[in-house]
Amino acid sequence: ICDGIKAANLPVVNDGCLAYDMMPVADNMKMVGTAMTIDTCDGDNFPMHLISYSVPASGYVIVVDGKDYKGRAYCGSLMMGACQAVGYAGAVIDGCVRDKDELAEIGFPVFCRGYSPRGPIKKSEGNINTPIVCADVNVNPGDLIVGDVDGVVCVPREYIDVVLEQAAIKKAYEEKQTAKIAEYNRCVKAGEEPPVLAPQWVLDMAAKNNN
Repeated sequence: ICDGIKAANLPVVNDGCLAYDMMPVADNMKMVGTAMTIDTCDGDNFPMHLISYSVPASGYVIVVDGKDYKGRAYCGSLMMGACQAVGYAGAVIDGCVRDKDELAEIGFPVFCRGYSPRGPIKKSEGNINTPIVCADVNVNPGDLIVGDVDGVVCVPREYIDVVLEQAAIKKAYEEKQTAKIAEYNRCVKAGEEPPVLAPQWVLDMAAKNNN
C-alpha cells in the first residue's frame, strides 16, 4: 500500500507509514479498516471507553493519538476484547498498552509503540473523529488504515482509489518477479540456461549510468 502511495507521487508524509515502532502485539495480526480517530493524552482512556460501547463499530479501526505517552498503558485485553465484540477491525495506539499475552490470545489486531503494566486514568472526553497526528502521520476520520507485521499505513480517503490501483500494479510486478526467481532456481538445478534475473528497470539504469 505504501508503495502505491509512492508510485502515485502523492503529497503524503512518509508515504503514509506510521513511525517504525508502531508494531503489532503479535506478528500474525493484520487489519484493514476505516479510521475512527481519538485525541487524548497522559494515559487517559476515557474517550476510548466512549467509543468502545456506544457507536457503530463494524469495519472501523480505532486510531488513538496518545502523544506517544509512555507513563501508562492506554488499554488492555478487557477494552480490546469489548472492541472486538462490537465489531471493530483493530486498534492503533500511539502509546503503550498492557496484557500483551492476553491480547495475542484473543487475536484482536492491536498496534502500539510499547508496553506498561501501569493502568490508565479516566479524566477527559478528549476529541473523537477529528483530525489527529498519530505516530508522525496525519490521520483523518474516514482514512484507510492497513496494518500487518511490518507496521501501519494510513491512506487519505481522497486518494484511496488511486493508491489501490497503483498497489495492484506493484503486486502484479512482484508476482512476476517471484515467478522469474522460481524459474531461475529451476533452471540452475536442471542445468539449463537461466533467465535474466534483473528487472528491466535495473538493466536500463545500469546502462544509462555506464554511458
